[in-house]
This record gives sequence, structure tokens and C-alpha cells, in this order.
Amino acid sequence: MFLSQGGMRKAVVWVLSVVVPVMTAYAAENHVVPLTELHRQMVSASEARQTRLAGVRKFFSQQPVQKALSAVKMDSGQVKQAVALLSDDELARLAARTDKAQADLAAGAMTNQQLTYVVIALATAVVILVIIKAR
Repeated sequence: MFLSQGGMRKAVVWVLSVVVPVMTAYAAENHVVPLTELHRQMVSASEARQTRLAGVRKFFSQQPVQKALSAVKMDSGQVKQAVALLSDDELARLAARTDKAQADLAAGAMTNQQLTYVVIALATAVVILVIIKAR
């Protein structure tokens, strides 16, 4: 049984009109995470990363921190640029450490010498992580 060209078109249209909605409904029901939720999570993760980057860069831009870095001949600009190369987990850990150092500095719980040691340790960690990633 052969269909004419017009009959073939009608058959294809009928199949598509029946099969596509059924497949779409099946896929929507069986999709584990809705696409809107995935999008929201991606946006949230991106915003969190940007917030952490801004906080870490702000920390390395402060005058006492820049003085500590220049005392050991480290360029704060390079450190700030290298921070962007860190993974999300590495950046989150670094942000937590810089937040703690910032809070300690603001509360007066840290001397200039202690701040220098903390800044050197943090900047060195950034540089080492970037070098390891480059390999």
C-alpha cells in the first residue's frame, strides 16, 4: 500500500502531532531536576563566585595588605588576577580565610606582624595553586 505524496504528508503530520506531545510530556514528567531549577542554581553559584572574588580582591587591595605584600616583593595586582584562576572550592576556602583575617584586623586582634604573616601565607597559597593548575 503506497500513499500519495499528499497522503504521506498527512501521515507524517498526524504521527508528529501525536508522538511529539506524548514524548514531551514523558520527558517533562521523568526529568529529575526542572530546567528552571538548574538555571537558578547556576545563577546562584555564579553570583556566589563573583561575591567571593570581589571580597578577596578587596582584601588584597587594602593598604596594610599591600604593604605586607610589597615587604616581601609580591605584586598585589598579580595576586588579585591569580585569584580568578582558582576553582570554586579553592576560592571559597580563600574567601573564608580572608574574611577571618579582615575581621581580626578590624577587631584589633591582629598585629601588623601577624597580618604580614597571614597575607604572605594567603598570597603564597594563591600562587602555588595557580602554578599547580598550570601543569
